Amino acid sequence: MRHLPGDRPAAKSVDTASMIRVNQAGEYGAARIYAGQLAVMGRRSRMASEIAHMAAQEQRHLDGFDRLMTQRRVRPTVFSPLWHIAGYALGAATALIGPKAAMAATVAVETVIDEHYGAQETALADGSDPELLGMVADYRSDEAEHRETATGHAGENGFPVMQAVIRAGCRIAIRVAERV
Repeated sequence: MRHLPGDRPAAKSVDTASMIRVNQAGEYGAARIYAGQLAVMGRRSRMASEIAHMAAQEQRHLDGFDRLMTQRRVRPTVFSPLWHIAGYALGAATALIGPKAAMAATVAVETVIDEHYGAQETALADGSDPELLGMVADYRSDEAEHRETATGHAGENGFPVMQAVIRAGCRIAIRVAERV
């Protein structure tokens, strides 16, 4: 088809395979963060039930994206082994600093995930993949709940330097997992 001056540019297609890959990687990392936090803080700590609840929701998200990856034959990121270690280490390290640091890490991670899922909702609003859009919207509401819970324990601006580093790391991880 020939394009003439003044023609609208062709609509950019939505790369749902990339979305599924990065979302699965992120949910896997989140599950590992909570596992690290619980390993250090123990299941009897004051916040253990809230962390365990968030971990269960992250596992539900991970299970959903695992299922979608299998159904659609989407390859996982090659960095899954790194996310396994890095997620757990982040959770354990922040929990070693203390419960407020662990919750500040959750605020940082969930802030980036909310932005990320929001951008995906916008991209999927064209109706190209209603199943994926429904999952992203559902999981985004859980992530917002996690951020609010964590903010209640750590304060939105608790550990500002640590939060900035974690947010930057999450954004880098998203970009890497989208591609590799």
